Amino acid sequence: MNLITRKYYQIIKSIQKVNSIYSEVQKIKDNYEKDLYSYKSPKVNLGQIQSSFNSQKKIIASLTEVEFQVFSQFGDDGIIQWLVNNLDIENKTFVEFGVEKYIESNTRFLLFNNKWKGLVIDGEQRNITYIKNDVVSSSFDLQSIASFITKDNINELIKSRNFDKELGLLSIDIDGNDYWIWKCLDDIKPVIVISEYNAEFGLNPWTIPYQEDFVWDKKENIYYWGTSLKSLCDLAEQKDYSFIGCNSQGNNAYFIRNDKMKDLKKISCEDGYVKSQFSLSRNIDGEQFSDFQKMDTLLGKEIYNTKTNRIEIINSI
Repeated sequence: MNLITRKYYQIIKSIQKVNSIYSEVQKIKDNYEKDLYSYKSPKVNLGQIQSSFNSQKKIIASLTEVEFQVFSQFGDDGIIQWLVNNLDIENKTFVEFGVEKYIESNTRFLLFNNKWKGLVIDGEQRNITYIKNDVVSSSFDLQSIASFITKDNINELIKSRNFDKELGLLSIDIDGNDYWIWKCLDDIKPVIVISEYNAEFGLNPWTIPYQEDFVWDKKENIYYWGTSLKSLCDLAEQKDYSFIGCNSQGNNAYFIRNDKMKDLKKISCEDGYVKSQFSLSRNIDGEQFSDFQKMDTLLGKEIYNTKTNRIEIINSI
């Protein structure tokens, strides 16, 4: 064996060793992930205890009073639990889209704690494959669909799974056409609607113009996505829903169907608006973008004004 052959052989062995180590690390990561999000995880038990404690609060001044996190990105698990424990919801069913692997989501705890029936939709087949092999699919009544959501297919996607029009909860988070999708949804009437909003749009009646294949560009257009809270509140009025507040991080807004409000208080968009408490970007010093820097990324972009029904150019927030 000459020198070149020996070197080549050593390189091959090194690559095989690296691949073997990577495979073992991946197995450890996957097992950890399964334990962390399993049915018997301690975080699930703690969430159940907190939910029971919060259910004793019949009247709250703000949704932030009942926040806690199990599987939601922020404190939405607590808000949702308090609402489902205090509202009259006939059908314990939900639909959520934009769920990725469904590890971090608004409705996963509804499965674990309340045994609701649900449907999740995501545009990536690999994410749905993951969900179908996860405990949520083997232990609970959860359906999952791989589909890129548009205003032309969303009603049919839900209808195809035989969900009753009287739905318990709808959660919208697709980082893009959120406003347009809720606007065209007419085959379901959820009691609770949760929609992500873009706090960087302020109190302007703005949404991105509808673009069927819109995908959030996390590098070039990091703050150009979704819809403002104002546009969602106006749309809610048209659909006979009342705005009751946002989570404390300033990314999810809550709406209740008017005939199910009970003792909940409707609030104005201005009073309920919560500025985003997190940043999607960092400057060269590693600090969050300032409000001015965030606005600067939006200047010159096309935006749809849901009051005037016209396309405008952003020149200020």
